[in-house]
Parts: sequence; C-alpha cells; structure tokens
Amino acid sequence: MELSEFAELMTTVADSLRQQGDVDSTLALITAGAVEAIPGVTHASLSVAGKNGTIQTLTPTDEVADLADRTQYELRQGPCVEAALNAQVVQADDLGSDSRWPLYGPKAADLGLRSQLSFQFRADPLVRGALNLYADEPAAFGPDARYLGAMFANWVAVLLGWNSQGTSLSRALESRGEIGTAVGILMERYRLDQQRAFAFLVRTSQTQNVKLREIAAGIVTRTSAHAA
Repeated sequence: MELSEFAELMTTVADSLRQQGDVDSTLALITAGAVEAIPGVTHASLSVAGKNGTIQTLTPTDEVADLADRTQYELRQGPCVEAALNAQVVQADDLGSDSRWPLYGPKAADLGLRSQLSFQFRADPLVRGALNLYADEPAAFGPDARYLGAMFANWVAVLLGWNSQGTSLSRALESRGEIGTAVGILMERYRLDQQRAFAFLVRTSQTQNVKLREIAAGIVTRTSAHAA
C-alpha cells in the first residue's frame, strides 16, 4: 500500500470512528485495511470474547482466517485465544513447529499458515477480544507489523468502546452470516477470491454510505429473487 493510500485509509477509519456509524462496515474496513497496510499480512480477523469465555469471529477477510480462528476456539489454544483472554500481544514465527500450541500449530500449517500475530483489545467493561493477523510465510512480522497492528487494534477498541451498550456489537454478530453469503455470491458472480469479494463489499458500503449488512442483504435478496 502506498503512503497516500494508507493516509486515505486512516482518514476513512477515523471519520467512521468519529461518526460512530455502522459497526459492521467499520470493523470490516479495519480487517481489510490490515491486510492491505501491514507488511506480511495475508489474512485478518477479529475475535470477540463473551463473559462466559466463548469466542466468536467478526469480519474475517476470508475463509482461511475464519477457519484458523474456529480451530483455535475448538482446541482452546493458539495466539488468538491467548490474546483475547489473557496476553496483550502474542506472536508466532513458525506455527507448525511452535511448542506452545502442539495441537493448533500443525493444523494451522495444514491451512498454509506459517506466522501469526494477535493483539488484545479492550473496551471495558463489556468487550474484549483480539485482532488476528496471519501470514503464509514464516517470520513474516517485524517491528513495523507490530506497530501498525497495535494501531489497528486500538481502532477496534475505540469503536467498540463507543458502542459499549452492546447493541451494535450484537447486531454485528448476527449479520455475519448474511455478509458471508453475500461474499460467496460475489465470488461466484465475478470470479473473485474471498478477500477481493469482501473488500468489494467494504468499498461499496463506504462509497454509498450504506451499512455493510444492508449492502449484503440487498445482494442476497436480489439473488434469491432472480433464482425464484
């Protein structure tokens, strides 16, 4: 990403934060922006922990990030679990051989993932979780990635902190399935990969100033009507 593009991304996110607008769109902008802006990152997601210890994923940039997250939740081990529940920053430079996660590491390697960097965010008292950055290469994350990743995680904390009553977060969790369906439709219709289809939804939401879940719902509704 060029410096001018990064500056534009920062401005867009900052405007979304100030306006306290659509949570879905802004969270999606953050994860998609992380892949574009942070050196080495090929996949990204957000993990949100509930009071009972359950963890759910929001706005994954693709199926690989989503599956890696869910694998960690099921095994109760891995950087995203540790960051969401305990540690501030968790980094793995070679997941397949990392002794800290003997169950998760080989499964991550099977997905083609070699490095992972997870940052805890907190929006007390209701919300905590992690920004998860994945890479297909070993030792992919240097000082720049750690610095920028922390900044993106802080954006998430600010956004969810401003929506601390929990209504917007609950809506974002509920709309995730419809967004995923819309991504699948775009992939098939335009022969896009998941990241590009997801980024298309985010850009459309931003340029039209329409909530991400509404853009997704419209795509799903129109596709269903044409199929009838």
